[in-house]
Amino acid sequence: MILLLDVGNTHTHLGLANDRRVAWRGGLPTVAWRSGAAVIELKRFVGARRIEGAAWCSVVPAVNARLARRVAGLFRVRPLEVNHHTVRGIGIRYPRPETIGADRLANAVAVRASVGAPAVAVDFGTAVTFDVVDGAGDYVGGIIAPGLSAMTDYLHEKTALLPRVTVREPRRVIGRNTEEAMRVGAVRGYRCLVNGLLGELRRELGVRRLPVVVTGGCARLVARGLEGIRAVAPDLTLDGLRRVWLAHREEGAFA
Repeated sequence: MILLLDVGNTHTHLGLANDRRVAWRGGLPTVAWRSGAAVIELKRFVGARRIEGAAWCSVVPAVNARLARRVAGLFRVRPLEVNHHTVRGIGIRYPRPETIGADRLANAVAVRASVGAPAVAVDFGTAVTFDVVDGAGDYVGGIIAPGLSAMTDYLHEKTALLPRVTVREPRRVIGRNTEEAMRVGAVRGYRCLVNGLLGELRRELGVRRLPVVVTGGCARLVARGLEGIRAVAPDLTLDGLRRVWLAHREEGAFA
């Protein structure tokens, strides 16, 4: 099996994959890398399965060295860090490639492999990120906007009277109370934001159709009513890591 690790600010997403797909998934708090808790969670997640290799990406530099050391020590493999140097499956046409989040590159690899090029991956996390692969198969940049939960939490934290709301589909456009009104602004308003940005991307790329694959916590909710959605792919980032590791294996990097 291939061990996959996608380190975010709050959670580290874990995957176990074979040559065809991500077969098992799990997670642990990213803060666990600062103690021995991550080792315990990793052992529990992997169980008795044999690990052939590992690939990881991270947006938390403070845990990187510890993660690589612990994965290597536990499973006797050399974990592959996916970044702008090691990525495979896409080209990069971007002014400062070292500044691209490695998770965004993994998303771009997976979206190009699944729907071709041009295409865009939209990842609904703490921030929503759009990552664009052009017709030549190159990563060319993207968009970063506030995430859906960040928007609703901000309204609650910065006002005296607006409550914290659970994000879910509103029943109508005209809210009949404060909570309904906030949900309309968040969910339906957010769809308008995403649809508008996708339209701008189509115009800038000069294409009529731009396949979109979405991932992240609220992807399934927001994707209702979006234009051009090909798939909701919860494992998009992990699948990108899997594909990059397999490409390195084919090159003989782990021989």
